[in-house]
Amino acid sequence: MKSILWSVLALVLLVSVALPGINLLAVPVVMVPLVLLYTTLTRQQFAIHMLLVLLFAFLINGPVSLILGFFFLVPAIIMGHLYRRRSVARTVVTAGVLAVLGQFLLEMVLFNAIFGISITGEMGNIIRDQVAMLQAQGLMPPSWTTEVTESFVRTVVQSIPWVLIAVSFTLVIVTHGLTRKLLSREGIEVPGFKPAKDWMLPKSFVMYYLIALIADLFVDSTGDSFMNTVLVNLIPLLRLVFTIQAIGLFFFIADQKRWSKAIPVLLAIPVFLFPPLSLIGVLDVAFPIRKSFTKS
Repeated sequence: MKSILWSVLALVLLVSVALPGINLLAVPVVMVPLVLLYTTLTRQQFAIHMLLVLLFAFLINGPVSLILGFFFLVPAIIMGHLYRRRSVARTVVTAGVLAVLGQFLLEMVLFNAIFGISITGEMGNIIRDQVAMLQAQGLMPPSWTTEVTESFVRTVVQSIPWVLIAVSFTLVIVTHGLTRKLLSREGIEVPGFKPAKDWMLPKSFVMYYLIALIADLFVDSTGDSFMNTVLVNLIPLLRLVFTIQAIGLFFFIADQKRWSKAIPVLLAIPVFLFPPLSLIGVLDVAFPIRKSFTKS
């Protein structure tokens, strides 16, 4: 009976993903019922459920539901398969992120090869059209020139890999967190991540970050070179990683000082809002800061 309810929820979410306005709520959780079904059912039962879900989705929304269905189905199956094998959380999340990211990239290639549509080109055209419309309405500053628009378009296009990685990571983390709790209620234990207080990056990440920052000083930020594209995406990613590391440090200190768990959560807010504070995470990895807070 529960599997039928999960299948109905999967159908509702899949249909909602194609609806403007509702899709922002549906997309982050659409893989949850799919992963639950794959983990709790036999492969034959799962195949029957998915065929019915995709059939009804096609009848309601047409081919777009099939495209979206297969897009979310692949990473859901991968994550469900790893849950069956009781793989550690890091393995599940990494495989899920790579699957989602790989499909993003594959779709960009297919759109270009089959339909002759360049996603990056279309995005640039949309930005130019919006800027032109705002300028016609007098809502843009006089100093905003065509060169500024093209520089902005170039920066947005170069940042696409970083955005895709961030979106993939968010989808998989939300799916993992919800699925793990729901499976535990079914008596299926799924390994979780280490507690936040135990998070620690390898020291090599500090060297990577330092090299990226030094390279950024010598690379022309207005150019279209491969190195500039790499740095535009690599530096924000590393900054985000060290932001998470800083949050781990806050939880470590709270554990040592027996503070409320609400305190590190509150401290995390300014770190996310003010990226330079990610330096706290860099220092945590580079130096033995935690020893000074460790109980003797």
